[in-house]
Amino acid sequence: MYKLRISTLQKKLKEEKLDAVLVSSVSNITYLSGYANFSEKEREAYIFIGADFAYLISDARYMEEIKSNVPHLTFFERSHKNPIADLFKKHKIKNLGIEENNLTVSEFKLIKRHFKNLKHFEISRSIKTKKEIDKIEKACKIGDMAFEYILKKFKAGVTEKEIAKDMENLVRDRSAEFSFPAIVAFGKNSAVPHHHTGETVLNENEFVLLDFGVKFENYCSDMTRTFFFGKPNKKQKNMYQAVLKAQQKAVEAIEQGERKVAKIFKAAGLAIPHSLGHGIGLEVHEAPHISPKSKEILKEGMVFSIEPGIYIPNFGGVRIEDLFVLEKNSLRKLTHASVEPKII
Repeated sequence: MYKLRISTLQKKLKEEKLDAVLVSSVSNITYLSGYANFSEKEREAYIFIGADFAYLISDARYMEEIKSNVPHLTFFERSHKNPIADLFKKHKIKNLGIEENNLTVSEFKLIKRHFKNLKHFEISRSIKTKKEIDKIEKACKIGDMAFEYILKKFKAGVTEKEIAKDMENLVRDRSAEFSFPAIVAFGKNSAVPHHHTGETVLNENEFVLLDFGVKFENYCSDMTRTFFFGKPNKKQKNMYQAVLKAQQKAVEAIEQGERKVAKIFKAAGLAIPHSLGHGIGLEVHEAPHISPKSKEILKEGMVFSIEPGIYIPNFGGVRIEDLFVLEKNSLRKLTHASVEPKII
């Protein structure tokens, strides 16, 4: 599988008239190598690929592990001063592809010393293989389980952080981890789309919003559910029904054959302050991006979320998010926790 990904990339280099590409993002390094132990924060490795070579560049700490576990890439030990200059000279590279959205300023300056001809190079991961979809689906199943488990933990006086911690413990018990810090938002906090989970205490008759994902064997899930603790009022009920209807409309548009992302967003019928959805895989957010100005087209094998929301400051918010995979003649839902209005 990984050899095929390398050879596909090498063919693309020829099409784009590039001598080589320098891969710097950890997600793409994982995608091309199958090795997922590099830090997301530290710049520990690169992959450098040309028509007749493919290197994984890192320091001596990783040498034996890479040689043993990544046989399709040649290990090259980086120098401390300039980790890639020697390879540039050896292969006489003139036209280089880079991940311009991932390089640091210092990395870019270093590369510019050697090249005038730089071009952004996109490594597409939006079409998933069956193995990738299976891993995402497994992550979704653990997420569904965590949601059903945590519903039993809600009581007046519990804090957002306590709920998040209980969920995380269950996920870890299933040999997985959170794919991002869980958003647990009580009451007015649910009106903040990316609320930072804190010490807020749960009170009667409030919204509860849970947005969380699971990472299983490097692949992520993402799901949001909103429900009521205590008895909801008419305004709360109407908000929930409007969001649920928007999601249903977007799903129906895809099931009826619509593949243009911008039109799917429009079909939802809500003025949403964020994208209607996003692709998912090795990262929680990747292509396709389901936004009103997107020119992307949904294709078979794509896995993505649909997540409409309504947010009213100082009152509360509702978001419902599910993951779907577009298969040959159908749209298949991967998250299965109930979206029917729930009162605890």
